[in-house]
This record gives sequence, C-alpha cells and structure tokens, in this order.
Amino acid sequence: MSVDTREPKTEIVKATAEALVGHCRAGTTRQGLKDLYAPDAVSVEAVSMGGESRETRGVKGIEGKHDWWETTMEVHSASADGPYVNGDRFSVIFEFDATDRNSGKRNAMKEVALYTVDHAGKIVREEFFF
Repeated sequence: MSVDTREPKTEIVKATAEALVGHCRAGTTRQGLKDLYAPDAVSVEAVSMGGESRETRGVKGIEGKHDWWETTMEVHSASADGPYVNGDRFSVIFEFDATDRNSGKRNAMKEVALYTVDHAGKIVREEFFF
C-alpha cells in the first residue's frame, strides 16, 4: 500500500478548518475530534505540562488532554479567530479567560494553533504556540 503524499486541495483544507473552528465556537470540540482528526494524529504543546511529554499521539491521547483541561480549568470565556489557510495547513488564534481550579489563579491566555491536514481532509498534526 502506498502513502498518498499529494498536498490536499485548498477547498478540502478550508472545509476542515472551518469545521474545526465551528466546533470550537459551538463547544462541540469532542465531536470535532471524532469527525476531523486522523486516528494517529499528533498534538504538540509549546511547553511540557506537569512533566509530561510535549507530544501526544493518537485521538485517545488528545481526548485525554481535553479531559485535563476541562477538569483543571474553569473557562469564563473563549474565542477562536480564523481559520487562516496556507497549503495543507491552517492556523487559529485562541483566547481564553480561565481560572486554574487548583490554584484559584485567573489568567487571560492567547495561543496560535497550527494544524496540518492530509489529502482526505483529516487533521494529522496540531501544534500550539504562545
């Protein structure tokens, strides 16, 4: 079996990007993981969280990151700006106002996420920058 290395068409990337941002805005990110991510997708954080690896592999692992976020942070507001498409990738700017439930510290956070999409329109990699 050969791997398809062709770059996806811009309209495929744009559709995936818009669907992901739609899920983020609607609060249905779990459904977005099921619908839009390749089973072996990779997620890379800007820094290690709690001594864990910066890199998480597979949708189940990425779901675990979402579990951690939802358990640890009380989100007061969130926004997603974008998507911004370039070839087989797109970026989204996320802003959060959230309180860490463990420390009680409230923070305004802003990060850029860069997603890579395969020929089938599935997200195969996400990287976060802050």
